[in-house]
Amino acid sequence: MTTDRWWIAAAGTVAMICLGTVYAWSTFTQPLIAAFGWSNTTTTWAFALAIFFLGVGAIIGGRWQDRRGPRPVAVTGVVLWGLAQILAGLGTPAMGAPWIYLTYGVIGGIGLGLGYVTPVAAVTKWFPDRRGFATGMVVMGFGLGAFVYNNVLKAIPAFKEVAGEAGRVLATRAQGGTAVLSDASRGTLMSTFIWSGVVFAVVGGICASFMRNPAELGVPAPSLAMRTPQFWALWAMLFLNVTAGILFISNAVPIMRELTGAPPATALGVYGFIALLNGLGRFFWGAVSDRIGRNMAYLLIYGTQVVIFFVVGGIHVLWLVALLFAIVLLDYGGGFGTMPSFTADYFGTKYMGVNYGWILLAWGVGGIVGPIFVSIVKDRTGSFSGALPVIAIILLLAMILPIVTRKPGERREGPFYRALMPRARPEA
Repeated sequence: MTTDRWWIAAAGTVAMICLGTVYAWSTFTQPLIAAFGWSNTTTTWAFALAIFFLGVGAIIGGRWQDRRGPRPVAVTGVVLWGLAQILAGLGTPAMGAPWIYLTYGVIGGIGLGLGYVTPVAAVTKWFPDRRGFATGMVVMGFGLGAFVYNNVLKAIPAFKEVAGEAGRVLATRAQGGTAVLSDASRGTLMSTFIWSGVVFAVVGGICASFMRNPAELGVPAPSLAMRTPQFWALWAMLFLNVTAGILFISNAVPIMRELTGAPPATALGVYGFIALLNGLGRFFWGAVSDRIGRNMAYLLIYGTQVVIFFVVGGIHVLWLVALLFAIVLLDYGGGFGTMPSFTADYFGTKYMGVNYGWILLAWGVGGIVGPIFVSIVKDRTGSFSGALPVIAIILLLAMILPIVTRKPGERREGPFYRALMPRARPEA
């Protein structure tokens, strides 16, 4: 049984890498704008819809896997994600933005949710002794998806040429000229979607077929969890962390180019490297939260981002901007590495699928709010920078949530409060 659980965790991690390629969306932002003349907001909506419907898919998948087990849900999710990419590549040139919204956004997003919630729910049941470590490892795969995918794309000369041509097209437009991506480059762009979908469906589907549950212990019904204020406090914590981090992820390459003036290939390469932190943060913070507690972990995750979002808009040195956003990605991933264990600690694991599915709706809502907010700021002001201090203020206010939230039935003088106030003593 001990060996089985590690194989299940490893297979879940690889499946998550295939799903986590959604975080490479900013790699496609400028080529799509150059190819079809879309605005930044129009392009970002495809990504925002994918993340929103991830939340919807997680609710559906959570309830489904609690009743039927994780295997059929996980396989369906990964195959839908691959199919969405294929359909997007085939139809977008003819049918435009509505088609990529339907395929990549809606169909792909539901597939992401189905595929994401099942490995997370499964490993919390297989690793009751090391929840933060195990769930951090599995969701690390999702964060590593962009790192792996970006580096694969960088190694493909044809796609590298597409990115370079897109940068030149947009530079010409910014100077008042007219330019459009060549037919050959547009064809390469769409072929990238198609072949990516094939690989995701095959590799991810095989790994997803290994998902299964161990014997379960009884815990309170899930409806009781959603009736507690603690449940919605956890929901809000994830929502706020997602909104901040995904604001950057959705437009990472353009934001880094704006702040530093880096050429497209350089910005793409740097983001491809720092995207690794999104994955490592899930494992790092998940394991750390086993030691310092989930509340303290979230407080630190918020606090470091507050400082960064306040100062990064005034920094224009590429290595320093990259370092600061790498920490944001570490913290963004950490929110996901910590939250499954947070949920299981508070409400048990028997109905982990449906409980965490509803928690992940926060990801879906944050996936709309963050990217669309920053895109609107960009389209109206010509700059991304105005959005950054707003996020800092929101995260500063959010820091109160991990301070006041505690497990149902736990007294205020719990371990988190003793950590913050070591002199406090329990009541007699």
